[in-house]
Amino acid sequence: MITVEDQLTHVLAGLEPLGTEELPLAAALGRTLAVDLRSRTDIPVFDNSAMDGFAVRHHDVAHASPEHPVTLEVVADLPAGSAEDPPLAPGTAARIMTGAPVPTEADAIVPVEHTDGFGADAGAATTRVTITTAPRPAAHIRRTGEDLSAGDVVLTAGSVLSPRHLSAAAAAGHPTLTVHRAPRVAVLATGSELVPPGQPLGRGQIPESNSTLLAALVVEAGASVERAVTVPDDDDALRAELAAAVEAGVDLVVLSGGVSVGAYDVTKAVLAPLGGIDFVSVAMQPGKPQAFGRLPGGTPVFGLPGNPVSACVSFEVFVRPALARLAGRTQLTRRMLSAQVSDGWRTPPGRQQYMPVVLEAGPAGLTARPATRGGSGSHLVGGLAAADGFAVVGADVTEVRRGDTVGVMLVTP
Repeated sequence: MITVEDQLTHVLAGLEPLGTEELPLAAALGRTLAVDLRSRTDIPVFDNSAMDGFAVRHHDVAHASPEHPVTLEVVADLPAGSAEDPPLAPGTAARIMTGAPVPTEADAIVPVEHTDGFGADAGAATTRVTITTAPRPAAHIRRTGEDLSAGDVVLTAGSVLSPRHLSAAAAAGHPTLTVHRAPRVAVLATGSELVPPGQPLGRGQIPESNSTLLAALVVEAGASVERAVTVPDDDDALRAELAAAVEAGVDLVVLSGGVSVGAYDVTKAVLAPLGGIDFVSVAMQPGKPQAFGRLPGGTPVFGLPGNPVSACVSFEVFVRPALARLAGRTQLTRRMLSAQVSDGWRTPPGRQQYMPVVLEAGPAGLTARPATRGGSGSHLVGGLAAADGFAVVGADVTEVRRGDTVGVMLVTP
């Protein structure tokens, strides 16, 4: 058997980020930024008010207090978006709204709460205002460029674009972004025993769930599913589906089932003669039988075990990092965290274990327990649904005991 690390290295070798395209901001959500993004403008663009209130000359109100209020003449009214820059002579002020440009001659903002205008009709004309609290110099003024200056890097290449990233890009003056193309994937679940969910089951038949599982994982990983089909254990049928996937121009093919040493392992029967595809045993549980390589023409192909938990673990350990590499991401794997074991379990000797676990907040911090009494059995898809992550247990560990600390690959937000 080879190690998980060696198999992952083999998978990632030769995979490069896909080409780029220019997308409007609204279409770039979830994509990976291909080049550093620099601001086209200062942020803020101009000095503006952080409060609804009055723009003043600080010297005029430096000693204002409830006992000694200062009354000023209001000479302008500045809503957000105003282009006015009214002169402020000594003893005058401008009513100003949040976000409006600060007059050149003003050097402080007095919040409306510190004036006799607090609670007054916001739309009423104001000719005079009484200040009851002295502001600090430059109080409540957002200075030009205090966040970023024009030319500063706003977002770095490799960032997975979230709503926050898109907002920053818009504020920096960018209507479009250069992103890596999203990988296009074909998912083929093999097995003559598989029946579409909801249909009557004959003897030996089971509802087909792997295509649903793997297609959803592909989308969650930021890729698109071009084909998701179930294929019987028939060599010609599988060859036809592989040809259709290649013809569709997919960037990756993911198969489940038929990669072990069974007499009817159709995936191995069809792919092994092609050359360039390795069928290996990986020192992991579940997910020992694995296949990876390239189809004639160069399309990467994965062969994953058919049991649902094995397929899920294999996707997380090998396929997700491959999709992340193709998508141009810098973070290839799921987030890991530590948890204390609240209910121990046995582990297989010599194999790295991925135990579906439920995470709970306890008095001493985060705790983990197996998601099902069946442990990490590759067929226990019901327990998989309850899992918050996979506890990753080293191949040199034979037993996980209550109170041990384990690393958990998080699979929930």
